[in-house]
Order: sequence, then structure tokens, then C-alpha cells
Amino acid sequence: MSSSTREGLLSRFDVSDPALAGFSMTLAGFVGLMGIITAEVLYPNYSTRQDISDLGSTLPPNPIIHEPSATIFNSTMLVTGAMVLVAAYALFRSLDRRGFPLALAVFGVGAFGVGVFPGNVTPWHGLFALLTFFSGGITVVLSSRVATRPFSFLCGLFGGISLLVLVSVFVYGLAVGGPSPLAPLGSGGIERWVVYPLIIWLPAFGGYLLASTDTTGSDTPAR
Repeated sequence: MSSSTREGLLSRFDVSDPALAGFSMTLAGFVGLMGIITAEVLYPNYSTRQDISDLGSTLPPNPIIHEPSATIFNSTMLVTGAMVLVAAYALFRSLDRRGFPLALAVFGVGAFGVGVFPGNVTPWHGLFALLTFFSGGITVVLSSRVATRPFSFLCGLFGGISLLVLVSVFVYGLAVGGPSPLAPLGSGGIERWVVYPLIIWLPAFGGYLLASTDTTGSDTPAR
């Protein structure tokens, strides 16, 4: 599809690039949160102290896969990652600051990869999970540079919390060699402190983009 044809279709539906990005990010956050919740409910005796990725498959050597939770979780990651990539492309077209949409694209690739490679597929699952965690936190922090106050403070807070918890795991595990202060939460509880700020940020930033476009779908001022 040519650029002129695409722009014609968007204008026909009164959708600008920022509005398309906002819609995609809001949908990604909704799918991500509700997909995880649904997979948890249908997983026998699941505890939130378990890793989130256990919903798709536990780790080798004896991986456990429960259906339909596995299909729901893996599909959730695929859809979420795809929607984030759509948003990244739309923002890359409309923002002057290209670092943020590029980081958002890496975040989307990571989430999509988690869906492609469940927990029983090593080492790829672990690599894409780490890519999602680190790029997600960095993306949310970078979003504070393109958002206006006071919402920019929330972006910095959500991204900072996610990165701080993630880094603390490596610091205590590799440098200190002792138990983390967050150890009582279990690996799943700690992981949720990394992941949920990112999931919450998606519809929050999506809503910010949607609210920043007028009824004719004109672009927000690029920062």
C-alpha cells in the first residue's frame, strides 16, 4: 500500500498517526492485562508467586503446559506485541524524537517473541523476556520526554519502578549474593512489579495520545 493511499484511508476514518498509536496502545494494555488474568483463572492451582510465563509453559527439563491457559497467554503476548509495534510505527511517523518510538518497537518485538517462544523453548524465551523487561522500562521512562506535565511524572515513576525492581534482582543475585528484600513476594510477585507498571502505562499513554488529538484527528504537537 502506497503512503498516499494509506493516508487517504486514515483521513477517511478521521484517524491521525497519534490517534492510531493511542488506540493500539490502549488495546494492547487491555489485551495484555485481561489475557493474563484469564489464563491465571483457567490454570489449575495457579499462584501469583509463580512466574507469569508459567502460564505458557514452565521451564525445562520437565515443562508443564496447561490448556487453554497456554494458548491464551501465548496469543495474548502475540497480540500485545503486534499492537505495540503498530503504535511504534505510527509514532515514528509523527514524532520529532525518534528514540522513544524505536524503544517502543523493541518493547513490542520482545513481547511478541515471548508469545512465539514459550517457557519451554530455551534460551530464546528467557532472552525475549529480558528484552521485554528492560526495553519496556526504558521505553516508559523515555515517554516522559514526549508527554506534558504532570503525566510525564507518572511515566517516569512507572518506568523507574519497573527498572529499579528489575535491576535489584540482578544486584542481589549477582553482586550481593544475598536474598532480595522483595524475596517474600516470590519470583512471580517480583516479576509482576516489573511487568504490571508497563501494562498499566500502555493504556494510560494510549489515552493520553487519544485525548491529545481533536475531533478531526489532527496530530498532536511533536516534542
